[in-house]
Amino acid sequence: MGNIGHVAVVGATGAVGKEVCTLLEYRSISVDRLTLLASERSAGQIVQVADRAYPIETLTENSFHGVDYAIFSAGGGVSRSFVPLAKAAGCVVIDNSSTFRMDDDVPLIVSEINPHDLDHHQGIIANPNCSTIIMNMVVWPLHRVNPVKRIAVCTYQAASGAGAAAMQELSTQTADVLAGRTVEPKVLSHPIAFNLFSHDTPIGEDGYNQEERKMIQETRKIFHVPDLPITATCVRVPILRAHSESVNLTFTHPMSARQARDILSAAPGVRVVDDVVANRFPMPIDATGLDECLVGRIRQDVSQPNGNGLELFVCGDQIRKGAALNAIQILEYLVKPPRV
Repeated sequence: MGNIGHVAVVGATGAVGKEVCTLLEYRSISVDRLTLLASERSAGQIVQVADRAYPIETLTENSFHGVDYAIFSAGGGVSRSFVPLAKAAGCVVIDNSSTFRMDDDVPLIVSEINPHDLDHHQGIIANPNCSTIIMNMVVWPLHRVNPVKRIAVCTYQAASGAGAAAMQELSTQTADVLAGRTVEPKVLSHPIAFNLFSHDTPIGEDGYNQEERKMIQETRKIFHVPDLPITATCVRVPILRAHSESVNLTFTHPMSARQARDILSAAPGVRVVDDVVANRFPMPIDATGLDECLVGRIRQDVSQPNGNGLELFVCGDQIRKGAALNAIQILEYLVKPPRV
Protein backbone atom coordinates (compact mmCIF):
# COMPACT_ATOMS: atom_id res chain seq x y z
CA MET A 1 0.00 0.00 0.00
CA GLY A 2 1.39 3.35 -1.00
CA ASN A 3 1.01 6.65 0.77
CA ILE A 4 -2.59 7.55 1.45
CA GLY A 5 -2.57 11.32 1.65
CA HIS A 6 -3.33 13.52 4.64
CA VAL A 7 -4.85 11.70 7.64
CA ALA A 8 -6.15 13.34 10.81
CA VAL A 9 -6.80 11.54 14.11
CA VAL A 10 -9.33 13.35 16.30
CA GLY A 11 -9.06 12.48 19.98
CA ALA A 12 -5.46 11.38 19.57
CA THR A 13 -4.72 11.52 23.32
CA GLY A 14 -7.56 9.17 24.31
CA ALA A 15 -7.31 5.40 24.65
CA VAL A 16 -8.69 4.67 21.17
CA GLY A 17 -6.87 7.57 19.52
CA LYS A 18 -3.57 6.35 20.92
CA GLU A 19 -4.31 2.86 19.62
CA VAL A 20 -5.05 4.28 16.17
CA CYS A 21 -1.61 5.90 16.18
CA THR A 22 -0.01 2.64 17.30
CA LEU A 23 -1.74 0.74 14.50
CA LEU A 24 -0.61 3.19 11.83
CA GLU A 25 2.91 2.07 12.70
CA TYR A 26 2.08 -1.59 13.42
CA ARG A 27 0.38 -2.08 10.05
CA SER A 28 3.05 -0.06 8.18
CA ILE A 29 0.57 2.48 6.85
CA SER A 30 2.36 5.31 5.08
CA VAL A 31 0.70 8.70 5.08
CA ASP A 32 1.89 11.82 3.30
CA ARG A 33 0.89 13.88 6.30
CA LEU A 34 -0.47 13.00 9.75
CA THR A 35 -2.29 15.51 11.95
CA LEU A 36 -3.15 14.67 15.56
CA LEU A 37 -6.01 16.66 17.04
CA ALA A 38 -7.44 16.96 20.55
CA SER A 39 -8.86 19.56 22.92
CA GLU A 40 -6.98 22.71 23.77
CA ARG A 41 -5.79 21.32 27.10
CA SER A 42 -3.81 18.61 25.24
CA ALA A 43 -2.26 20.95 22.70
CA GLY A 44 1.51 20.72 22.54
CA GLN A 45 1.76 17.19 23.88
CA ILE A 46 4.04 14.98 21.81
CA VAL A 47 2.92 11.62 20.42
CA GLN A 48 5.42 9.26 18.85
CA VAL A 49 4.30 7.50 15.68
CA ALA A 50 6.92 5.25 14.13
CA ASP A 51 10.18 7.19 14.29
CA ARG A 52 8.62 10.65 14.29
CA ALA A 53 7.28 12.91 17.02
CA TYR A 54 3.97 14.66 16.34
CA PRO A 55 2.65 17.59 18.41
CA ILE A 56 -1.01 17.54 19.37
CA GLU A 57 -2.90 20.36 17.67
CA THR A 58 -6.08 21.99 18.97
CA LEU A 59 -9.23 20.83 17.20
CA THR A 60 -10.96 23.78 15.51
CA GLU A 61 -13.50 24.30 12.76
CA ASN A 62 -10.60 24.92 10.36
CA SER A 63 -8.69 21.72 11.18
CA PHE A 64 -9.80 19.76 8.12
CA HIS A 65 -8.77 21.87 5.15
CA GLY A 66 -6.62 19.65 2.95
CA VAL A 67 -7.31 16.52 5.03
CA ASP A 68 -8.24 13.41 3.02
CA TYR A 69 -9.33 11.09 5.81
CA ALA A 70 -10.20 11.70 9.47
CA ILE A 71 -10.67 9.11 12.20
CA PHE A 72 -12.83 10.49 15.03
CA SER A 73 -12.45 8.97 18.50
CA ALA A 74 -13.42 11.86 20.75
CA GLY A 75 -17.02 11.15 21.75
CA GLY A 76 -20.47 11.98 20.45
CA GLY A 77 -20.42 15.69 21.27
CA VAL A 78 -17.26 16.29 19.29
CA SER A 79 -18.54 14.21 16.39
CA ARG A 80 -21.85 16.10 16.24
CA SER A 81 -20.01 19.41 16.09
CA PHE A 82 -17.04 18.62 13.86
CA VAL A 83 -17.86 15.67 11.57
CA PRO A 84 -20.16 17.80 9.36
CA LEU A 85 -17.39 20.42 9.12
CA ALA A 86 -14.86 17.76 8.11
CA LYS A 87 -17.22 16.37 5.48
CA ALA A 88 -17.90 19.87 4.12
CA ALA A 89 -14.14 20.38 3.77
CA GLY A 90 -13.95 17.33 1.50
CA CYS A 91 -12.69 14.90 4.14
CA VAL A 92 -13.91 11.31 4.41
CA VAL A 93 -14.74 10.64 8.06
CA ILE A 94 -14.55 7.34 9.96
CA ASP A 95 -16.43 8.00 13.20
CA ASN A 96 -16.14 5.87 16.33
CA SER A 97 -19.04 7.51 18.13
CA SER A 98 -22.69 6.45 17.98
CA THR A 99 -23.76 9.78 16.47
CA PHE A 100 -24.33 8.68 12.87
CA ARG A 101 -24.54 4.89 13.15
CA MET A 102 -28.25 4.55 12.49
CA ASP A 103 -28.47 7.22 9.78
CA ASP A 104 -29.78 5.65 6.60
CA ASP A 105 -27.11 7.26 4.41
CA VAL A 106 -24.18 6.29 6.68
CA PRO A 107 -22.72 2.79 6.25
CA LEU A 108 -22.08 0.94 9.52
CA ILE A 109 -19.07 -1.26 8.87
CA VAL A 110 -17.33 -4.28 10.32
CA SER A 111 -14.49 -4.87 7.92
CA GLU A 112 -14.83 -8.67 7.86
CA ILE A 113 -18.62 -8.56 7.41
CA ASN A 114 -19.90 -5.81 5.12
CA PRO A 115 -16.98 -3.85 3.61
CA HIS A 116 -18.81 -3.50 0.28
CA ASP A 117 -21.30 -1.18 1.97
CA LEU A 118 -18.43 1.32 1.84
CA ASP A 119 -18.90 1.57 -1.90
CA HIS A 120 -21.91 3.80 -1.30
CA HIS A 121 -20.65 6.09 1.45
CA GLN A 122 -21.34 9.82 1.24
CA GLY A 123 -18.41 11.09 3.25
CA ILE A 124 -19.25 9.66 6.67
CA ILE A 125 -18.64 6.06 7.76
CA ALA A 126 -19.62 4.75 11.19
CA ASN A 127 -17.70 2.30 13.35
CA PRO A 128 -20.11 0.09 15.32
CA ASN A 129 -20.26 -0.22 19.07
CA CYS A 130 -17.39 -2.30 20.44
CA SER A 131 -19.66 -5.00 21.86
CA THR A 132 -21.51 -5.24 18.55
CA ILE A 133 -18.25 -5.77 16.65
CA ILE A 134 -16.92 -8.43 19.03
CA MET A 135 -20.15 -10.42 19.00
CA ASN A 136 -20.62 -10.33 15.26
CA MET A 137 -17.08 -11.35 14.42
CA VAL A 138 -18.18 -14.86 15.45
CA VAL A 139 -21.90 -14.73 14.65
CA TRP A 140 -21.52 -13.59 11.03
CA PRO A 141 -19.42 -16.52 9.72
CA LEU A 142 -22.01 -18.92 11.12
CA HIS A 143 -24.93 -16.83 9.86
CA ARG A 144 -23.55 -16.95 6.31
CA VAL A 145 -23.71 -20.74 6.35
CA ASN A 146 -26.89 -21.20 8.38
CA PRO A 147 -29.01 -18.07 8.90
CA VAL A 148 -29.46 -17.07 12.52
CA LYS A 149 -33.08 -16.77 13.64
CA ARG A 150 -32.42 -15.34 17.14
CA ILE A 151 -29.51 -13.99 19.19
CA ALA A 152 -29.40 -13.72 22.99
CA VAL A 153 -26.23 -12.14 24.39
CA CYS A 154 -24.89 -11.18 27.81
CA THR A 155 -21.82 -8.95 27.89
CA TYR A 156 -19.08 -8.54 30.48
CA GLN A 157 -17.58 -5.20 29.53
CA ALA A 158 -14.20 -3.92 30.66
CA ALA A 159 -13.48 -0.47 32.03
CA SER A 160 -11.75 0.37 28.75
CA GLY A 161 -15.19 0.78 27.18
CA ALA A 162 -15.60 3.98 29.20
CA GLY A 163 -12.19 5.34 28.18
CA ALA A 164 -8.75 5.85 29.65
CA ALA A 165 -10.09 7.67 32.73
CA ALA A 166 -12.27 4.67 33.64
CA MET A 167 -9.29 2.34 33.27
CA GLN A 168 -7.34 4.53 35.65
CA GLU A 169 -10.28 4.58 38.05
CA LEU A 170 -10.35 0.79 38.15
CA SER A 171 -6.63 0.70 38.96
CA THR A 172 -6.93 3.39 41.63
CA GLN A 173 -10.02 1.85 43.23
CA THR A 174 -8.41 -1.59 43.34
CA ALA A 175 -5.43 -0.18 45.23
CA ASP A 176 -7.77 1.75 47.53
CA VAL A 177 -9.88 -1.29 48.39
CA LEU A 178 -6.83 -3.45 49.08
CA ALA A 179 -5.45 -0.71 51.32
CA GLY A 180 -8.74 -0.38 53.19
CA ARG A 181 -9.45 3.11 51.87
CA THR A 182 -12.89 4.42 50.95
CA VAL A 183 -13.75 4.21 47.27
CA GLU A 184 -15.48 7.16 45.63
CA PRO A 185 -16.40 6.65 41.97
CA LYS A 186 -15.86 9.71 39.80
CA VAL A 187 -15.80 8.46 36.21
CA LEU A 188 -18.19 5.52 36.48
CA SER A 189 -21.51 5.67 38.30
CA HIS A 190 -20.69 2.90 40.80
CA PRO A 191 -17.56 1.39 42.36
CA ILE A 192 -15.92 -0.87 39.79
CA ALA A 193 -13.17 -2.54 41.86
CA PHE A 194 -14.38 -5.99 43.03
CA ASN A 195 -17.84 -5.16 41.73
CA LEU A 196 -20.00 -5.36 38.63
CA PHE A 197 -23.11 -3.49 37.61
CA SER A 198 -25.60 -3.07 34.80
CA HIS A 199 -24.16 -0.91 32.03
CA ASP A 200 -25.04 2.56 33.29
CA THR A 201 -26.46 4.06 30.10
CA PRO A 202 -30.00 5.50 29.97
CA ILE A 203 -32.84 2.97 30.14
CA GLY A 204 -35.76 3.31 27.74
CA GLU A 205 -39.43 2.58 28.24
CA ASP A 206 -38.84 -0.98 27.06
CA GLY A 207 -36.43 -1.60 29.96
CA TYR A 208 -33.37 -1.91 27.72
CA ASN A 209 -30.43 0.41 28.28
CA GLN A 210 -28.69 2.33 25.51
CA GLU A 211 -25.82 -0.15 25.20
CA GLU A 212 -28.25 -3.04 24.74
CA ARG A 213 -30.25 -1.15 22.14
CA LYS A 214 -27.04 -0.40 20.24
CA MET A 215 -26.21 -4.09 19.96
CA ILE A 216 -29.73 -4.90 18.75
CA GLN A 217 -30.16 -2.09 16.24
CA GLU A 218 -26.60 -2.10 14.90
CA THR A 219 -26.52 -5.86 14.32
CA ARG A 220 -29.72 -5.65 12.30
CA LYS A 221 -28.26 -2.88 10.15
CA ILE A 222 -24.89 -4.59 9.60
CA PHE A 223 -26.55 -7.92 8.69
CA HIS A 224 -29.22 -6.20 6.56
CA VAL A 225 -31.88 -8.10 8.51
CA PRO A 226 -34.08 -5.35 10.01
CA ASP A 227 -36.36 -7.70 11.94
CA LEU A 228 -33.73 -10.11 13.34
CA PRO A 229 -34.81 -11.09 16.90
CA ILE A 230 -32.05 -10.07 19.35
CA THR A 231 -31.99 -9.57 23.10
CA ALA A 232 -29.05 -8.30 25.14
CA THR A 233 -28.00 -7.71 28.75
CA CYS A 234 -24.90 -5.54 29.15
CA VAL A 235 -22.83 -5.50 32.35
CA ARG A 236 -19.71 -3.59 33.39
CA VAL A 237 -17.09 -5.79 35.13
CA PRO A 238 -13.77 -5.05 36.89
CA ILE A 239 -11.58 -5.96 33.92
CA LEU A 240 -9.07 -3.42 32.68
CA ARG A 241 -9.27 -4.13 28.96
CA ALA A 242 -11.08 -6.54 26.58
CA HIS A 243 -14.78 -7.38 26.61
CA SER A 244 -16.32 -10.84 27.02
CA GLU A 245 -19.70 -12.03 25.79
CA SER A 246 -21.85 -15.11 26.24
CA VAL A 247 -23.77 -15.66 23.02
CA ASN A 248 -26.74 -17.98 22.50
CA LEU A 249 -27.82 -18.59 18.91
CA THR A 250 -30.82 -20.18 17.24
CA PHE A 251 -30.29 -21.19 13.62
CA THR A 252 -32.67 -21.90 10.77
CA HIS A 253 -31.36 -25.45 10.48
CA PRO A 254 -29.49 -27.76 12.87
CA MET A 255 -25.80 -27.00 13.38
CA SER A 256 -23.40 -29.09 15.42
CA ALA A 257 -20.66 -27.73 17.64
CA ARG A 258 -18.12 -29.41 15.37
CA GLN A 259 -19.53 -27.67 12.28
CA ALA A 260 -19.42 -24.33 14.07
CA ARG A 261 -15.87 -24.91 15.25
CA ASP A 262 -14.74 -25.72 11.70
CA ILE A 263 -16.42 -22.60 10.29
CA LEU A 264 -14.97 -20.33 12.97
CA SER A 265 -11.49 -21.83 12.60
CA ALA A 266 -11.46 -20.53 9.02
CA ALA A 267 -13.09 -17.16 9.75
CA PRO A 268 -10.94 -14.02 9.31
CA GLY A 269 -10.19 -12.13 12.50
CA VAL A 270 -11.25 -15.05 14.72
CA ARG A 271 -9.18 -17.48 16.79
CA VAL A 272 -10.75 -20.60 18.29
CA VAL A 273 -9.67 -21.26 21.91
CA ASP A 274 -11.66 -24.31 22.92
CA ASP A 275 -9.46 -26.74 24.85
CA VAL A 276 -11.89 -28.91 26.79
CA VAL A 277 -9.20 -31.19 28.25
CA ALA A 278 -7.17 -28.30 29.71
CA ASN A 279 -10.37 -26.37 30.54
CA ARG A 280 -8.95 -23.37 28.72
CA PHE A 281 -11.27 -21.04 26.88
CA PRO A 282 -11.30 -17.34 25.86
CA MET A 283 -10.24 -14.94 28.60
CA PRO A 284 -9.92 -11.14 28.43
CA ILE A 285 -6.35 -11.34 29.70
CA ASP A 286 -5.48 -13.37 26.59
CA ALA A 287 -7.51 -11.23 24.19
CA THR A 288 -5.86 -7.99 25.31
CA GLY A 289 -3.68 -6.55 22.58
CA LEU A 290 -4.81 -9.05 19.93
CA ASP A 291 -6.24 -8.21 16.53
CA GLU A 292 -8.35 -11.38 16.62
CA CYS A 293 -11.43 -12.12 18.70
CA LEU A 294 -11.20 -15.36 20.70
CA VAL A 295 -14.10 -17.82 20.69
CA GLY A 296 -14.70 -21.00 22.65
CA ARG A 297 -17.16 -22.91 24.86
CA ILE A 298 -18.71 -23.93 21.56
CA ARG A 299 -21.45 -26.35 22.53
CA GLN A 300 -24.95 -27.46 21.69
CA ASP A 301 -27.73 -25.63 23.51
CA VAL A 302 -29.47 -28.50 25.31
CA SER A 303 -32.61 -26.39 25.73
CA GLN A 304 -33.10 -26.60 21.96
CA PRO A 305 -33.42 -30.37 21.34
CA ASN A 306 -33.92 -29.91 17.60
CA GLY A 307 -30.18 -29.16 17.28
CA ASN A 308 -30.75 -25.60 16.07
CA GLY A 309 -29.12 -23.91 19.07
CA LEU A 310 -25.50 -23.20 20.01
CA GLU A 311 -23.72 -21.54 22.93
CA LEU A 312 -20.49 -19.53 22.42
CA PHE A 313 -18.17 -17.44 24.57
CA VAL A 314 -16.14 -14.69 22.90
CA CYS A 315 -13.49 -12.22 24.10
CA GLY A 316 -12.15 -9.26 22.15
CA ASP A 317 -9.99 -6.25 22.83
CA GLN A 318 -12.46 -3.36 23.01
CA ILE A 319 -9.82 -0.75 22.16
CA ARG A 320 -8.23 -2.82 19.39
CA LYS A 321 -10.74 -4.65 17.19
CA GLY A 322 -13.67 -3.08 19.01
CA ALA A 323 -12.64 0.40 17.89
CA ALA A 324 -9.22 1.40 16.54
CA LEU A 325 -8.37 -1.61 14.38
CA ASN A 326 -11.76 -1.70 12.70
CA ALA A 327 -11.39 2.01 11.86
CA ILE A 328 -7.93 1.39 10.41
CA GLN A 329 -9.22 -1.55 8.36
CA ILE A 330 -11.95 0.69 6.96
CA LEU A 331 -9.29 3.23 6.01
CA GLU A 332 -7.23 0.52 4.30
CA TYR A 333 -10.27 -0.62 2.30
CA LEU A 334 -11.08 2.94 1.22
CA VAL A 335 -7.56 3.45 -0.04
CA LYS A 336 -7.16 0.07 -1.74
CA PRO A 337 -10.23 -2.19 -1.97
CA PRO A 338 -9.29 -5.87 -2.32
CA ARG A 339 -9.55 -7.38 -5.78
CA VAL A 340 -12.49 -9.68 -6.36
